[in-house]
Amino acid sequence: MGSETLLPPHVLMVSFPGQGHVNPLLRLAKRLASKGLFITFSSTNNIGHMIQKSTDTEPGKPINIGLGQLRFEFFDDGWEDDDLRRFNLDLYMHQLETVGRDSFVQLINKNASLGRPVSCIVNNPFVPWASDVATDMGIPCAVQWVQSCAVFSAYYHYFHNLASFPTLEHPDISVDLPGLPTLSSDEVPSFLHPLDSPRHRSLKKIILGQFKNLEKSFSVLVDSFEELEHEPIKPLMERIPIRPVGPLFKFNDEDKSSKVRADMWTTADECIEWLDSKPAASVVYVSFGSIVFLEKAQMEEMARGLLNSGLSFLWVVKPPPKEYSEDAGRVPDGFIEEAKGKGLVVEWCPQDKVLAHPSLACFVTHCGWNSSMEILCSGVPIVTAPQWGDQVTNAKFLVDVYGVGVRLIRSEKDLKTLSREQVQKCITEVTSGPKAEEIKKNALKWKKAAEEASSECGSSNKNLQAFVDDVRQMASK
Repeated sequence: MGSETLLPPHVLMVSFPGQGHVNPLLRLAKRLASKGLFITFSSTNNIGHMIQKSTDTEPGKPINIGLGQLRFEFFDDGWEDDDLRRFNLDLYMHQLETVGRDSFVQLINKNASLGRPVSCIVNNPFVPWASDVATDMGIPCAVQWVQSCAVFSAYYHYFHNLASFPTLEHPDISVDLPGLPTLSSDEVPSFLHPLDSPRHRSLKKIILGQFKNLEKSFSVLVDSFEELEHEPIKPLMERIPIRPVGPLFKFNDEDKSSKVRADMWTTADECIEWLDSKPAASVVYVSFGSIVFLEKAQMEEMARGLLNSGLSFLWVVKPPPKEYSEDAGRVPDGFIEEAKGKGLVVEWCPQDKVLAHPSLACFVTHCGWNSSMEILCSGVPIVTAPQWGDQVTNAKFLVDVYGVGVRLIRSEKDLKTLSREQVQKCITEVTSGPKAEEIKKNALKWKKAAEEASSECGSSNKNLQAFVDDVRQMASK
């Protein structure tokens, strides 16, 4: 028997170059490594450069995590880091699927020549061509779905024409899907609505591209848990090999694992010290993720609403891309000075640590799925401000099904009428009074359920171990 048989299976995990894609895949990578697999985490070189600038990550060097190891290795998309063509999604997706794909194949071949052949490839939805590469090279593959099971169900039924969705002739019809509450037309993932913004058409095409390739994957891994989404999961399992393995966020408590991050921007760690100085349940946290930005008038209303709430606040305001107006995504003039001592504005922060902080009273969120899972794991009441995509569906579930918050807006269409009075009213509603008590009770209930699912004997841990066993079995053939 050769020594190679003693090596653990090598899983190559490839992510679309975006923070909301990198984070959940890296969390999954760390969990798989902890169970004894050898993991290579990959994305484009420009993402690698951003990660290196914001963390101590050294590409190629294995990091011991639990029973296994994790390393980073990146591939080339053929463009310089500051190439503005990256902001043209259609153009960039073509570049990624051609030049990036060729470089990715070279990465696989290089590992094989060095005695580390890839046993399994795991990709997330915006790089569906990774499934094609795996199939062409005879490598088993799986996909990590980065949104909820409910949203997966919506896309699945839309792609296979298994349910009625809004049309140009009937744009206001509601949607009924197995295991889901009835979704009104503005609660369906907005990319599936015929009147959605034309700028999202590329995103719709990319996401549906993964469903075209789904039969090539032996498993669909979702950052959710059975106790949370039992109703939508059950009918899906009759059709596809879906495995809820979350909340992956809860698995980051291990000392070694928690130091391995992939932040594309340097986090303002001083915000934790600032939170330390505040009383319990006294701070409003505001963040709209890495790709959502408010225009000047909306920033003004949000700023005034926060000041008028009477609570302290931590507000993440990241400079927007160049295609936004000059004043978009910027706090009003003089606001920083006016809010001194009461509010802190930062460009980026360690959200997992912020949500776990006892000083937090509530979270004003865009309802991206990564943030939604972190919310449900942390027991924090929320004010929902979804704009597009799965955010509108997530907000529906967070408010109406899970009962952990209130709505500020329903979608980006409501931003035009956003007022400081609305902001103040919603913050007050989730932080004081009988309704706030009920919301907090629900939030703590889901926090407990998340902890149980991610425990050693929990449903998600069992699903994750079953996936690892499958990988080991396929690698041994």
